[in-house]
Amino acid sequence: MSTITAQPADTASELIHQALIYDTDQAFLSATTAFCLDGLARDDKVLAVTTDANIELLRAALGDAAGRVEFVAAREWYEAPGRTLAAYNSYVNTHSPAHRRIRIIGEPVWHGLGERQEAEWTRYESMLNVAFAGSPAWIVCPYDARTLPGRIVADARRTHPNLLVGLHPRVSHDYSDPAAFTHPADHHPLPPPPAGTEVTTIRFDADLFRMRRLVAARAATFGLSGERAERFLLAVNEVATNAVEHGGGHGEIRLWADGPAIGCDIVDPGRMETPFPGYLPPDPTVLGGHGLWVVRQVCDLLEIRTGRPGTHFRLHLSRA
Repeated sequence: MSTITAQPADTASELIHQALIYDTDQAFLSATTAFCLDGLARDDKVLAVTTDANIELLRAALGDAAGRVEFVAAREWYEAPGRTLAAYNSYVNTHSPAHRRIRIIGEPVWHGLGERQEAEWTRYESMLNVAFAGSPAWIVCPYDARTLPGRIVADARRTHPNLLVGLHPRVSHDYSDPAAFTHPADHHPLPPPPAGTEVTTIRFDADLFRMRRLVAARAATFGLSGERAERFLLAVNEVATNAVEHGGGHGEIRLWADGPAIGCDIVDPGRMETPFPGYLPPDPTVLGGHGLWVVRQVCDLLEIRTGRPGTHFRLHLSRA
């Protein structure tokens, strides 16, 4: 079996992030089987997060070696961009002390996403390059060119420094540095709440106790209770606190029900200058600076637009 070589073994502490664009089952298996077997031969930890069909194919191709690979269905792992990023971060930190490298096959779930969800998952792929820089992670992200829209496959070339073609890696000449990465959706303001939706507006300043009380009361009318209500209030409070401390000291919250989810806009007059807001795991030894990381864990989706009028955060959280 051929092996995949991307860089010398003595640079195992550096991230490798590759897009595997495949158009046949055999193309998927050729690359991923070699990736797994080479990793197992080097005593690397190997995790495969992909579709049910690809898990079956890969298990069969690996034979007895499949028992040494950890398999997870993609639909269980790719739930929300922030939570998925945190899950991979935890996985790498947990297993890196015992292994030279942590090898991950990570195939996001693209089907059924709206334009803005797609934008945030594309941004997530770009952020992996920052979040895991300097770590012993080797991440191969498969993209099925038979079923995915061409724009998503094209974006894979922008979010991955390297492409995996068969068994051979090559540089992606379309790669965009995460600090400069943009998605077409970024150039448009967030749309208003759905037409006909009842929107509750709450203005706030440094008196965040009053804000929390009003938000909690409104969330209860949406059917949120218990842990979900606490999570929602935590997320809103973190963003509002950020607005008070860094965004001009005041802002406005807009709440509405959106089918099975709750939408929440938080707008303040400040301009956000923080790079990669909420994407980098906070330093546990530093007090503070965890706010937007926490929001990305709590919410199903967090969108941010910042510019001359101010900063606009949009939080999405399912009601159940």
